[in-house]
Amino acid sequence: MQLDPAELAQKDRYKLLIGLVVPRPIAFVSTVSPSGATNLAPYSFFNGLSSEPLSVLFCPANAPDGGEKDTLANCKPKSEGGTGEFVINASVEGYAAEVALSAEALPYGESEFDLTGLATAPSTRVRPPRVARSPWALECETVQVVRLAPGVPAGGNVVIGRVVRIHVEDGLVDAKWRVDYDRLAAVGRLGGIAYCKTRERFELAPGRPGTRGAP
Repeated sequence: MQLDPAELAQKDRYKLLIGLVVPRPIAFVSTVSPSGATNLAPYSFFNGLSSEPLSVLFCPANAPDGGEKDTLANCKPKSEGGTGEFVINASVEGYAAEVALSAEALPYGESEFDLTGLATAPSTRVRPPRVARSPWALECETVQVVRLAPGVPAGGNVVIGRVVRIHVEDGLVDAKWRVDYDRLAAVGRLGGIAYCKTRERFELAPGRPGTRGAP
């Protein structure tokens, strides 16, 4: 089978993309509006971008009317009317249901923290609060927003953020900066309404067999 994306409806391109590119980490993004209203939403087009400088990206799509979703409206640079800040929280088994619930479309200014019942914890370098139960959180300053289809319904946007503070639960990382994945119990996103756990794993050293070990 060979497909031309230009011949597929947007909804079908989306189904293929989220079904083929798996598993995807989920950024549980907290922001505040310029007036101070909190927002919390999940985004599975998310990844680490760079360790120098330490940077991440996530990709909020445009709303059905082509406008900005609340997260993007809040975290876009101050020069564009936003606060220029956001926090990436972990998505884990312990509150996976709340992660999914936070995708509910609420009127702008209503808080998903209130909807989900998740408590907040203060950040130290940015205004948006953290999810108190999150085993790790990355406080970020927005560097740039790349708009792939401005004003188009479901158009993509890439938010690039520089990490300015890292929060990690005691005992999650060892002296060699290795994460305890069983303790973390992260969840990932598949297609449709499917998610996955990260408890079944295997190891493969990079390069030719026997030439390199684990860092």
